[in-house]
Amino acid sequence: MSYTQPPPPPALPSHPKLTTNPSHCHFSSLLPKPPHLRPLKHCRKIRCELTSFDNPQKWTVDCVTGSDPIHIILKPLPSSLPMASTAELKSSKKVCLFYSAEMKSLAERVAAESDAIELRSITWRTFEDGFPNLFIANAHGIRGQHVAFLASFSSPGVIFEQLSVIYALPKLFVSSFTLVLPFFPTGTSERMEEEGDIATAFTLARILSNVPISRGGPTSLVIYDIHALQERFYFGDNVLPCFESGIPLLKNRLQQLPDSDNITVAFPDDGAWKRFHKQLQHFPTIVCAKVREGDQRIVRIKEGDPKGRHVVIVDDLVQSGGTLIECQKVLAKHGAAKISAYVTHGIFPNRSWERFGHDKNGCPENGLAYFWITDSCPLTVKEVKNKPPFEVLSLASSIAATLQI
Repeated sequence: MSYTQPPPPPALPSHPKLTTNPSHCHFSSLLPKPPHLRPLKHCRKIRCELTSFDNPQKWTVDCVTGSDPIHIILKPLPSSLPMASTAELKSSKKVCLFYSAEMKSLAERVAAESDAIELRSITWRTFEDGFPNLFIANAHGIRGQHVAFLASFSSPGVIFEQLSVIYALPKLFVSSFTLVLPFFPTGTSERMEEEGDIATAFTLARILSNVPISRGGPTSLVIYDIHALQERFYFGDNVLPCFESGIPLLKNRLQQLPDSDNITVAFPDDGAWKRFHKQLQHFPTIVCAKVREGDQRIVRIKEGDPKGRHVVIVDDLVQSGGTLIECQKVLAKHGAAKISAYVTHGIFPNRSWERFGHDKNGCPENGLAYFWITDSCPLTVKEVKNKPPFEVLSLASSIAATLQI
């Protein structure tokens, strides 16, 4: 770009925010355009420095020439932004996190993961007739905010009161609403085997699909390791299901073990293999299967060899634990050196977790070295805390990251 050498310019009017250093070009939409600053018609771009800020900023000035007056567009150079400013532009989304009574401990751990997450409480009360008497404190204060609710549908008795809150929050003029339901409780009832069966997974999905739309659009629904992947199609268009997994937590924990190079993953049936094998494809695998012998169904090894290995049985959930125990027995019989287990959702009705012993002396037929669960089922976490072989892998960091989507 070239310029003709102008005569010395007349002094510009003083301005409280702009300096007139002749070594720089200064522009202001409030000042008249001095003739000596007009570029030749073939000029397309000039650079100047604004010293009206605490730190001088470099800008690109695009000129649309060939007309009078010249149109000047100021655009900051990406390289001129300091690193701190770039980080601020990508600052975390502020989220107001409400939670059910059962989920208080997990909610506190989620909030501890990020300064952008602020805990908000709900008053959970009941009337004399047993129906919910609920109150959201400072409801006006969440207007325009990103809001989330951490739910626990641990039993039918607590679902209605939480649904009342879930349906109310999006209607408080919030910017967006996210429902975090780590465990989708009716996931195992997802199909009909004979006429008259009711797929309650579909029923619950329809209820959640009718959560009111917030100002930001449909509700985001976060679920961990739903029992059957096809259940995503049970949800309607008014909700955006986001399916996450606890398997990354397991992989991180396995890397910390002293025998991490001797791990083999076992799946108790073909369903578990289909569900998780792609996430665990770097490990040697064993697939078990249930076969019928007379009136009994027993577990056999379909493929893979457990001999001398630390075998980790992986499934999405456990209830009575019968399948896992049968799988443990057959793996020990075939020479496994250690046996552990992982499930994302430890339901354990009627304290069935007591069936699982701790292998202290290298006798895998008598117990498990580790039994990992997540904190998706908070009532179970309270029961098994500090009771070997159980270890809890918290979903807190994963939930905190998901709330930033």
